[in-house]
Amino acid sequence: MTAREELQYCYELAFYPPRLHELWGQIKRGEKGVAEVAPLLDKALMLHQALPEYGYASQRALQRLAIYQARSRAFKMVTFIKNIRRYIGCDELNINEVPANLVRDIGLPAFSRPPMEIE
Repeated sequence: MTAREELQYCYELAFYPPRLHELWGQIKRGEKGVAEVAPLLDKALMLHQALPEYGYASQRALQRLAIYQARSRAFKMVTFIKNIRRYIGCDELNINEVPANLVRDIGLPAFSRPPMEIE
């Protein structure tokens, strides 16, 4: 998996409920190991932290991330990610801000509604 594909996957884990449910099923069936998924879940959880003040890719990417964060609250994605991390034995993350290198203009798959418009 390339760095871009990994980041896309982390965004989907963080903000696209079907992808997180799919991963959870793979973990429960033993198809994915802790070493493989722990870093991905860490990044997914980091994407839910406060937005960075500087160093991010673009204003559009920052705005898109904020919209993703707001919309994912309805699905309790943060709680689900934290519960999976706890299940596989990960330590708590002590990070308060999204690392600027994770703020990218990443699109998500369609989720039974029209794609959002970003100005």
